Amino acid sequence: MAEWSIALVLKTRVLQGTVSSNLTSSACVLYYNAYMRLMAIDYGGKNVGIASTDEAGNFAIPRVVLPNDKDLLNTVSRLSEDWQIGRIIVGKSLNYKNEPNPIDEEAKSFAESLRMLGKTVEFHPELMTSLEAQHIQGDIPMLDASAAALILKSYIDTNRA
Repeated sequence: MAEWSIALVLKTRVLQGTVSSNLTSSACVLYYNAYMRLMAIDYGGKNVGIASTDEAGNFAIPRVVLPNDKDLLNTVSRLSEDWQIGRIIVGKSLNYKNEPNPIDEEAKSFAESLRMLGKTVEFHPELMTSLEAQHIQGDIPMLDASAAALILKSYIDTNRA
């Protein structure tokens, strides 16, 4: 219980020692879940962009671009553990008619594989994030990771208003 109280004090900037001693563990869990670290995936046929939030879950940061190969699932799983990720957000690739793009089925299958490894996975709509990232940054090696960061920023903005 002491760890939760410390985290609560730090996150809310309350003076140490002013946290009520009758704070329940369920209240701490609710607080903790509101500020978990997130990962986003921009799933592509050749490359997969990965972004994550800062420790507080407030800012989306491009992290890495991985090849979409036989090692992808294990690599993403390991990264989620190393970075202490609480939830993985997979971009739901949609076209201008709000219909799934052809890559969507592969992304769903990948997300299901992550779930089978015990990961919490959600989908979040994305439309042309790679193009938007390219427009902002140019054609850089981290383009897909930047697209994942845009997905994650949209998710944060939508779910933490």
